[in-house]
Order: sequence, then C-alpha cells, then structure tokens
Amino acid sequence: MFCGKRLKRYCLCVWRRIRWGVTVSVCRIGCVSGGIMIRLVTGASWVNIEAILDHEVSDTTLRERRDEWIRAGVFDRLETEVRAAYDRIIGIDLSEVALDGSIHKAPCGGDGTGPNPTDRAKLGWKWSVAVDAKGVPLGWVTDGANRNDSILLEPTLEAVRVNGYLAEIETLHLDRGYDSKVTRERTAAVGLTDVMIQPRRVPGSGEAKQSMRLGLRWVVEATNSWWSSYGQLRRNTDRFKHHRYTALSLATVILMAGRLIDYHNRWNPK
Repeated sequence: MFCGKRLKRYCLCVWRRIRWGVTVSVCRIGCVSGGIMIRLVTGASWVNIEAILDHEVSDTTLRERRDEWIRAGVFDRLETEVRAAYDRIIGIDLSEVALDGSIHKAPCGGDGTGPNPTDRAKLGWKWSVAVDAKGVPLGWVTDGANRNDSILLEPTLEAVRVNGYLAEIETLHLDRGYDSKVTRERTAAVGLTDVMIQPRRVPGSGEAKQSMRLGLRWVVEATNSWWSSYGQLRRNTDRFKHHRYTALSLATVILMAGRLIDYHNRWNPK
C-alpha cells in the first residue's frame, strides 16, 4: 500500500466495524475501504485509485459503495463509535472551545461551492468547525467559499449541539471576523456567555492597526491545517456537499483513532 505503517494501523481501527448495514464480501470491503482512504489522503481520482489497487475493484464500484455506505449511515455510526471511545478514554475538553472557517479549492464546482474571494473568484468551498481544547472537532458545516464566517457561526454551533457538547462549553474563542453585536446575540441565545472575540479596528477611529493575536484560537488553526493536509479536502473534486461532509467525518475519525492508539502506546512509543 502507498501509506506507512501508522496509517495502516489507523485503517485497521477505523474499518473494523465497516460491515454495519453493508452487503459486500469481506475481501471487497478491504479493497473499497482502502480506496476511500487513498482518495482522502491523496485526493487522487477514482480512476487512478483503481490503478493503484491493481484493478481489483473498478472506479465505478468504489463510488457506488461509498454512496451505499453513506446512505446506510456507516460513516455516521463509525464517527459516533470512535467519538464515544475517545470521550470515555481520553476525554473531550470543553473548557476552551475555538471556532473558525477555512477556504479551499473546488475546481469541479457542484453543490455547496462558490467564488473564492481569496483566489481570483475561482470556485472553492469552505468548512466552519468548532474544536475542543485539544483540537478535536466537535461539529462542522460546509458551504461555498464566498459564504461569510459569521453566517456559518449559528449552523456550526447547531452541529455542536447535535453532538451533545454545546451546553457544556465554558469559553468560546472567535477571531475578529466575528466581532459584531449580531454574533454576541447569537451566542447568548444558545447559552454561551463567556465568548472571547478578537476585537477589530473601527474604520476612521484613528487607531493603529494591530497584529492578529491568536490566543487560544491556535488550536482551531492547527486543526484546519491538519485537515488541509488531506488531498481530498485541500483540492476537492466532489460534486455534492454530503461527499465533502463525509470526507471531513472520516478525517476526524482518523484523528481520534490515532490519538487512541498513541494513548494505548503511551508507555511504549515504539
């Protein structure tokens, strides 16, 4: 396989329960799951992935099985299981939660894409994610690259609520793009009273422009950078929002599974 030993161990943890609601032979599950992993990591086309797998499974079958597993709720249940294990063994830290968005390329366009204001209006997509104090994603939404971060704040917090974390958040950290009365009203409406927002300079106030202070928001920036290291997320060619959402879900599963492996081997790093 193209990946190293560490990623293979991730795959083993991630796919051990992949037979939920799926009518595929065990050997074919291995090929399909491997192909999905290759696409996530490299961003390669399904045709190239078929060649990487020595034509053991066709590109059409890979796409069909991915869609079948999405409809069967395999990826959702997989994330739920791994998230529950992570919370039970390591623990979700909701003392300091950071939220931010990140824009990436989507050259093929499709549902949930838009002109990228940072890339000469080329087509792109954006995710908005909230993470705990250790960088574990708590909830996210996707939209076009032209969607303002502040507009995605409310649906992102709703995604966090659906996962059962919103009521336990102690402090929420946001950058200066969220500095507005509307943001404070929206966060107060969902019960978030301790919100730290990087202040923006008021135009015409005569104040000197200050450099951006990350504070505890560096955690979400690190998660955005880590997600961006996946080829499928960095330059996405999927045409539908649910495919991009599933890719983010799978990347999150790998993050939590990897940390569980590291925790298990904490006294034996080799």
